Amino acid sequence: MARVFNFNPGPAALPLEALERAQRELLDVGGSGMSIMEHSHRGKVYEAVHNEAIALVRQLLSVSDDYDVLLLQGGATQQFALVPMNLLDPGKSADYVITGSWSKKAFKEAQIAAEARAAANMEQDGKYRRIPAQSELSLDAQAGYVHITSNNTIAGTQWHAFPDTGNVPLVADMSSDLMWRPIDVSKFGVIYAGAQKNLGPAGITLVIVRKDLVERGRKDIPAIFQYRTHAAENSLSNTPPCFAIYMLRNVLDVVTKQGGLAAVETTNRKKAALLYSVIEERSDFYSSPVEKDSRSMMNVVFNLKTPELEAEFIAEAQKRSMMGLKGHRSVGGVRASIYNAVPAAAVEALAAFMREFKSV
Repeated sequence: MARVFNFNPGPAALPLEALERAQRELLDVGGSGMSIMEHSHRGKVYEAVHNEAIALVRQLLSVSDDYDVLLLQGGATQQFALVPMNLLDPGKSADYVITGSWSKKAFKEAQIAAEARAAANMEQDGKYRRIPAQSELSLDAQAGYVHITSNNTIAGTQWHAFPDTGNVPLVADMSSDLMWRPIDVSKFGVIYAGAQKNLGPAGITLVIVRKDLVERGRKDIPAIFQYRTHAAENSLSNTPPCFAIYMLRNVLDVVTKQGGLAAVETTNRKKAALLYSVIEERSDFYSSPVEKDSRSMMNVVFNLKTPELEAEFIAEAQKRSMMGLKGHRSVGGVRASIYNAVPAAAVEALAAFMREFKSV
């Protein structure tokens, strides 16, 4: 079987080693005579996998004991509601920095669940071209938290330096770039991420939340929506998405064996630099809609001269086994999602094709 080059934005490429491990263990995990999908989530076999996944998160991100690591369902979209439901008491408001479609949706959901205000809105003519500077943020020192989306998969923008929010907890949706590089978790009150970019398959959401925020979280919402419910039960208060967590374990084990996040960052920066260099050197043919200091290392977006030429580019790329390059329907263009599991060889092949397509 020939594997294609997968540039899909999510669900996205998974490490081959993680998939091969799942293939080997599909019918019999750990000599138990059963698939992980058949095991009770209360049993020792699954419990070992569950705890290993959490331990790998803590190890790779250097998460201190001041934080709970939760494995939840509902995707990052559910966290759009759960964050304000848990963290905002009646009468309190949160600040939202709107840098793309997903932060805009998070802001809209927060306005339903509680009170929220826009501390900055980077939308211009329906597009998002850059990340705001610290001086452009209108922050409320009394806010319950400040929310950002660290990487914008549609617009192709990314925070490379996180904002200073003083004593106000910083909350970040890191669905599309968590674990692309080391970060200082202690700068955040909450980090949440749908797994289907760098962490594993769809179906599991990683939430890293400061324990004091869990403890003082609201109690007048359904128990299943309270972070404390899941923290108290090690994310086993109800049946978790066992196979997705198993795959999370497999993926993080591969990342650890690759040398951890410092090694991953080095590779990711080289991949992104290669594509951006082709865009720059052939600027008469390719163009980036994103300002240079805001360009994403995970989602490289670019345009050709006409939509027709873009469609031809994408079709020809598919013939060469390069999949998932069509830009989001809301913005068009081309998008190469080059998450951790996308090998350097795939990016090199795309760069070579871009140069070749230009010269045709």
